[in-house]
Amino acid sequence: MRIIQFMLVLLLSAGGAMAQQVGKNTLVTAKIKVPTVQCNKCKDAIQRYFLREEGVKSMVVDVKKKEATVKYYSDRTNIENIRTAIANVGYDADDVTANEDSYKRLPKCCQKPEDGGGPPPKKKN
Repeated sequence: MRIIQFMLVLLLSAGGAMAQQVGKNTLVTAKIKVPTVQCNKCKDAIQRYFLREEGVKSMVVDVKKKEATVKYYSDRTNIENIRTAIANVGYDADDVTANEDSYKRLPKCCQKPEDGGGPPPKKKN
């Protein structure tokens, strides 16, 4: 009888450890500065890329704030991977500089004004 009780205690302990393991699958929300985002094309390019990125639940880019809000599962990815992925699309992300080749392939409106890009100047009335 004692052996059966001991086995039950072991089994329940193992189940508790497994429940704690599942708890590590934490959904994290982070904000990333994307200073090179110029327009809705930029926003769409980044958000579309993250539809297929492993571990990312959602990505919302705010063009006016030049900021991306990302929700991701910490057991599948991390903030550095996400910054690098944004850079691979062609945009700066916090302290990670855009991939040069990807940046050159962006439409002119999505490139920095100093590189001849950026939104067209507003018309004066």
